[in-house]
Amino acid sequence: MTDRHHLLVHGATFATVGERGDISGVRGVSSPDGLFVRDARHLSRWQLTVDGAVPEVLSPVADGDAARCVLVPRGGRQEPPAHTLFREQAVGDSSFVESLRVTNNRPVTTSIRLAITADVDFADQFELRSDHRTYVKPGGVRSRQVLDDGIEFTYQRAEWRSCTAITADPAPDTVEETGTGARRLVWTLDLEPHGTTELVLRVIARPHGEKRALRVPRDPASVHEQLMAAEAEFVEGVAFPTGWPELASACARGLSDLAALQIPATGPDGEELRVPAAGAPWFLTLLGRDALLTSLFALPYRVQPAAATLLALATTQATGTGLSPVVQPGKIVHEVRYGELAHFGQVPFGRYYGSVDATPLFLVLLGAYVERTSDTALAHRLEPHARAAIGWMLDHGGLTSRGYLVYRADKGGLANQNWKDSPGAICCSDGTRPTGAVMAAGAQGYAYDALRRTAWVARTVWGDETYAALLEQAATDLRDRFQRDFWMQDSSFPALALDGDGRQIDALASDAGHLLWSGLLDKEYGEMVGRRLLEPDFFSGWGVRTLASGQPAYHPLSYHRGSVWPHDNALITLGLARYGLHDEARTVAHALVDAATAAGHRLPEVLAGYGRDTHPEPVPYPHACVRESRSAAAPLALLTAVGGA
Repeated sequence: MTDRHHLLVHGATFATVGERGDISGVRGVSSPDGLFVRDARHLSRWQLTVDGAVPEVLSPVADGDAARCVLVPRGGRQEPPAHTLFREQAVGDSSFVESLRVTNNRPVTTSIRLAITADVDFADQFELRSDHRTYVKPGGVRSRQVLDDGIEFTYQRAEWRSCTAITADPAPDTVEETGTGARRLVWTLDLEPHGTTELVLRVIARPHGEKRALRVPRDPASVHEQLMAAEAEFVEGVAFPTGWPELASACARGLSDLAALQIPATGPDGEELRVPAAGAPWFLTLLGRDALLTSLFALPYRVQPAAATLLALATTQATGTGLSPVVQPGKIVHEVRYGELAHFGQVPFGRYYGSVDATPLFLVLLGAYVERTSDTALAHRLEPHARAAIGWMLDHGGLTSRGYLVYRADKGGLANQNWKDSPGAICCSDGTRPTGAVMAAGAQGYAYDALRRTAWVARTVWGDETYAALLEQAATDLRDRFQRDFWMQDSSFPALALDGDGRQIDALASDAGHLLWSGLLDKEYGEMVGRRLLEPDFFSGWGVRTLASGQPAYHPLSYHRGSVWPHDNALITLGLARYGLHDEARTVAHALVDAATAAGHRLPEVLAGYGRDTHPEPVPYPHACVRESRSAAAPLALLTAVGGA
């Protein structure tokens, strides 16, 4: 997000507005503004003018759950502003509401012409990404209908239909055409001497397939009350560390963000659920890996996200093969999308299964949840899904035939299907990329943990000793193979991956810390890896870099080849604590908490990899999600790993 954009999030709805509360709808930028619901832009223009001119900013929009700014007419020092506009905006469920208060600063009656220019392009989020792709949308038609109190915009393409309705109280005096497709809502306001007039504008978005009876909030204050209630419910009962106030603040901020990031989903019996979305602005949807890790981090403090995530992912679990080679029985979904391009198959992400690690993480969360809650009913309910997930790992996943979980680049989908899923993320130390099959190290750790945890559930809940013994033996064999094939003797460190021929991809990468979290390494190897991750080429002072500096492949502003990811570091910290490296765990935890403190106690999706010794403030990564569920939950993982120390 750029500095001029401010993000408002409420469940599956978000808006980005400028410093004066406007939406420009400009395409071709890294983070376009607008109101977005279910992957579509339901407001692409929202611009305020007074007497035909754009007002000046007296107080710009600041970060928060509501966007508030103060505006005045343009002028000079010689004459104070005739009036002041107090603008407040908030996002509700499929809605956007704005309050405009205009105060007359003069002792005489003043008349002004206030206008909001609005438009809706219904653009799919994938059209707005700066990846230079274009999509043909044959037969798409936009229409506009004037209402008694506003305007309704509609988009139709074959069976696809979306609409956005804008209403105002009081109703506009007129709705004007602009010649561009936008419409201008106009009011002529007569302001009493030192009097104040208020307008409330409400926007309701109805995406394709929406069947709920949607209600637009009364005003921004009512939205704020809803958000505060949801945040209070999420934070209630969590004991924050009193001896480390900065960590306490990061945990509180993270829980508040998680409350805002809960989106609707459906369970196996059609029950309504709320699950953590991956992040805003680009990933306000269910991503299997992200929801699973977020739920794991939050589990000791909030069990509801874990139960909901397990049920939602069981509902979307693949039951057979599909047109895409990544659709295989038992596999857990990577990404779910509801937009127009996904609906018509122009992007593969409607239900996309291109992830090698969501399936084992599903089993890890199930085992951890049952151990934490003793909820055997859910374990029995999800037994067929868990067995199917194990079946995928052993069969299509490659554990039986190749000895490891394996993936291949998906044409039209993801090149890499582990957590580092950008095209160049899996590479040798010199930057060379493997071709063909890839066996990523971190995924093998998840598989090991999944086998062990599912064996425990099979024995203690399902009463299947034979199945439990089979899974335990598979886990032991995987551990022995891994340390033989992945360990690089010259570096005393595990390889990032193996290629299809079993050759080591020799980059020194943070994924090794995930092996500590899963317990895959022997104690001696684990301690060696843990201490190595704290050496200066890995540890930036703000966290462990995804790739150690000094390697030709390293770049501090690369998405996965030198940046610092809070959730990655949270897993590393949990792993360090697991292997008894408590001093190292505290070092990483303090670094992350310091980074959060420098940004209002909120951890972003990712930070640049520049060192703290030369950059005393954390350097932002240019395209990071502002609110990301794994990062929001990361402080909770730190609290689990090191307590309040």
